[in-house]
Amino acid sequence: MQLLVIRHGDAVGREAFAETGEDDALRPLTADGARKMERNARALRRAVDTLDVLAASPLLRAAQTARIVAAAYDDVEITTVPALAPDSPLDDFVAWLRQRREAEVVAAVGHEPHLGTLVTWLVAGVEESRTPLRKGGACLLEFDGRPRPGGARLHWALTPALLRLIAG
Repeated sequence: MQLLVIRHGDAVGREAFAETGEDDALRPLTADGARKMERNARALRRAVDTLDVLAASPLLRAAQTARIVAAAYDDVEITTVPALAPDSPLDDFVAWLRQRREAEVVAAVGHEPHLGTLVTWLVAGVEESRTPLRKGGACLLEFDGRPRPGGARLHWALTPALLRLIAG
């Protein structure tokens, strides 16, 4: 199984959004963030031909990013996965991932520092963030067997700028 880990695109600033009085979970992508993510998604499609499963955090900015990625992959269905929300236990995501054993390629859209910690934990078995992802960045992991901490191999990690170069 391959796991494509994607950080959400640029969102409205936390402080500015807090002034609206709305829950941070409703903080959206900016128009520029959505536009850049469309290019990033085209590059992801070049790097990874197909997705069997596309999962997203329940927070709006991740859901919006997932919709952009889904469009680049012929509108693959999006599954909301609470285990991708910030501060969720890493074990919860691995348990969810193990239930998708028939999938060859799973994509997960979430947040930092949760994703960086997840990637480090899956590759090295260490629960700390050593693989930070920039907004709109992505990395590709592969499991030879059952997904588990320390059981993944990192194939590549790309910044948003590199993804946009790949997109052309």
